[in-house]
Amino acid sequence: MNVVITGSTKGIGLGLARDFLKRNHNVMISSRGEDAVKAALATLAGCGSGKAAGCAADISNPADARQLWDRAIAAFGSVDIWINNAGVTNRKAPFVELADEQIATVIATNINGVMNGCKVAITGMLAQGHGTIFNMEGFGSDGLTGPGMSVYGTTKCAVRYFTKALIKDCKDTPLVIGLMSPGVVVTDLLVRDLYQVGSSEFEKRRRFMNIFADHVETVTPFLVEGALAARKTGVAVRWMSPAQALPRLVKSLFVKRDLFGDGNATRA
Repeated sequence: MNVVITGSTKGIGLGLARDFLKRNHNVMISSRGEDAVKAALATLAGCGSGKAAGCAADISNPADARQLWDRAIAAFGSVDIWINNAGVTNRKAPFVELADEQIATVIATNINGVMNGCKVAITGMLAQGHGTIFNMEGFGSDGLTGPGMSVYGTTKCAVRYFTKALIKDCKDTPLVIGLMSPGVVVTDLLVRDLYQVGSSEFEKRRRFMNIFADHVETVTPFLVEGALAARKTGVAVRWMSPAQALPRLVKSLFVKRDLFGDGNATRA
């Protein structure tokens, strides 16, 4: 399989790339910065026999999205799976306190970026006769709201709606379109952008995260296996379902987890 992952030089995106490579698939990673791409490729060296390539691309720019597709085709000959993972969040604050530039960036990356990626991937995959596209869910996808999450949550709610609309648009095509949800994952987005480790807000959420959160390397193998197994459009690959959450909650009464006491809160 030949895979493209947007926003894949750190966090969940990098973890996905690593696990595809470990299963001997080819991966095109991307990020807005060339240095970040080079560093990630160095990190991925030796992960399986799959080929890793990279492209600096701002996915909120349609031309960059097309360039990412073209680079993947040049490297691998086709694209079998495209994952729209790139995403940013706003600082946790009431909407009116957010800078205009920050609001615009979150919307441009999380909504426009997904749309640009989907348009490029759908066009190319229809031409080649096959392909699978996943859009990444996040807080707000299910309509849940939270303090300071107005913009980010809105974009993730929009991504779910947009994906459902695409599924209907493409129902008579050979394409598979679905959603991917990693649950609560310990990444920079969680412990730096949303809850700074050691802050009062972090301490309020620490117990919840120790019960329900996971490190990247725990979650991404499951997501990769789900993506590789997807055959029917409308598929949803979700790590933490309600059926999984309840046993973990019960287990937490007897077994305590500490994801943040090992100094590796932001690893991977």
